[in-house]
Amino acid sequence: MTPRPTLEEVAARAGVSRATVSRVVNGGSGVRQALIDKVRTAVDELGYVPNQVARSLVTRRTGAVAVIIAEPEFRVFSDPFFERQVRGISRELSAHDLQLVLLWVEGESDHERIARYLSGGHVDGALAFSLHGDDQLAHLTARSRVPYVLGGRPPASAPPGAPYVDCDNRGGARAAVSHLVSAGRSMIAHIAGPADQTSAVDRAAGYRDVLVDADPKLVHPGDFTEESGARAMAELLDRCPGLDAVFAANDLMARGALRTLLDRGLRVPEDVAVVGFDDIGDVAGGAVPALTTVRQDIEGMGRLMVRLLVRRIDHPELAGADSVITPTLLVERQSS
Repeated sequence: MTPRPTLEEVAARAGVSRATVSRVVNGGSGVRQALIDKVRTAVDELGYVPNQVARSLVTRRTGAVAVIIAEPEFRVFSDPFFERQVRGISRELSAHDLQLVLLWVEGESDHERIARYLSGGHVDGALAFSLHGDDQLAHLTARSRVPYVLGGRPPASAPPGAPYVDCDNRGGARAAVSHLVSAGRSMIAHIAGPADQTSAVDRAAGYRDVLVDADPKLVHPGDFTEESGARAMAELLDRCPGLDAVFAANDLMARGALRTLLDRGLRVPEDVAVVGFDDIGDVAGGAVPALTTVRQDIEGMGRLMVRLLVRRIDHPELAGADSVITPTLLVERQSS
């Protein structure tokens, strides 16, 4: 096996000192551009790969970021939202030469383990999303003293000023319900998401912004799964048989609602119009009929989370960096 090129060999090829090569490889400052170019050329020619352990001792960086999902595994693997968000995160981390370390949080019993890991110097920062109302995960992450960014508007349990990336959930919901009102629908139901998640709370608030006097019987909770959408739609039809539209807080619940409506012999959209939220292609575009929905850039939000985190890692003095709220867009299809 051919031995790996050494730092000394790179220095000899570039005609510079070993210290200069070390500064260039480890991202240090104070090196003229002409020397940086010589070192990079030598690195490419020799195929030099830095020793990550030695590099970590110099830079005090691990080159890894923890991605914490506060949901059980079955939820993550059954909801394509998570796949898209992690895809965006992974691609942006790769662009910054950072490794993703995925951590599951099934319940409070996992909190101490996560806190120990974050405090142990294993990662440079953390991303956490799908937090619930009483979840102490954000506080544990903050106390670990690693830079962090949350996915979604933080729950009340999060530290004040916690940085986050989210979409305009409330505005998107308003657009969805306004679309149904403009289409002449007069009894519009809402299948809400879990009351302990801010995205669901904000989407329900957007529904009420448009339908201030809506009958409480027209609102039924779900848990963001397809089965809960099917059950909620059945309950709503039993309670309010005259309803002519439904806004579901995500596409999976909207697809479940479609299934119940068709099982009951109701036509969509002629008898009941349906609008979802997310615009996940396989779910919304593959539904029958194709689902009108509110598009959020799920993968793009994952990328933004990483960019905001990298900024906080590179510039600790920007601890109060602004959060980001991305726009949403109503996408009209055949279900409304």
